[in-house]
Amino acid sequence: VQFVASGGGLVQPGGSLRLSCATSGIDFSRYNMAWYRQAPGKERKFVASISWSGGSTAYADSVKGRFTISRNNAQKMVFLYMNSMRAENTEVYYCSTGGRFGSGTQVTVSS
Repeated sequence: VQFVASGGGLVQPGGSLRLSCATSGIDFSRYNMAWYRQAPGKERKFVASISWSGGSTAYADSVKGRFTISRNNAQKMVFLYMNSMRAENTEVYYCSTGGRFGSGTQVTVSS
């Protein structure tokens, strides 16, 4: 099982990024998926989730209205569109399902 996140980088406050997570080793279309974030020395926190069909999503209060999660079952990928980014969004982002996490991607919001 592998989850490989990508798309992170340096972005200015108010800017946007799209994160991608490529998966393998799971029957992707049967799993709900989620994004989590983690700052250095802090616990990992929930960002957003999406049901196996894509018909249901949920977000942490801090990102509602700014972030959008989506998925492509044919490509076995999940995405996180991040808009109106803030300095506090500077963290490593991971995709996850069933308590499993893959490699993360660093997002830095700074002018």
